[in-house]
Amino acid sequence: MEMNIRRVEVEDYQDLQDVYAQPKVYADTLQLPFPSELLWKNRLLEPPDNLHVLVCEIEHRVVAHLGLQLDKNARRRHVGHIGMAVHDDWHRKGIGSALLAAGLALADNWLNLSRIELSVYVSNAAAVSLYEKFGFVKEGTLKRYAFRSGAFEDVFAMARLK
Repeated sequence: MEMNIRRVEVEDYQDLQDVYAQPKVYADTLQLPFPSELLWKNRLLEPPDNLHVLVCEIEHRVVAHLGLQLDKNARRRHVGHIGMAVHDDWHRKGIGSALLAAGLALADNWLNLSRIELSVYVSNAAAVSLYEKFGFVKEGTLKRYAFRSGAFEDVFAMARLK
């Protein structure tokens, strides 16, 4: 299996809509079920200038997505926030690790970020383990952070300092 990590293109909107339509993906992110292709096309047509988006492509199909958003506050320009998702069919195949490594290399070597933040549901043990593997540490628990599957859920606030 050959992975190609690259910058997102507008033409990826259908694959990204499919990634975010997966039950595990929308359950473990802040996205809602049933995303439309138009939603993803519009997101890719006019991205914010402080957002860097990478995707993992396998056999000409995007199967994972990572967004690295830079803080716009002048006193927090050293900070980025990561969000990512891997298609349900492609979990536990090294894709998350490859994509996260590429995003952190961009942050460290090109954007001069010294703090990367993320939030992850406390019940998502696989994601917590992945982030810890890359040096992220739990800085706290945010109670009743988001509503999903009919209940409020807690998240860990995690960060990696360079």
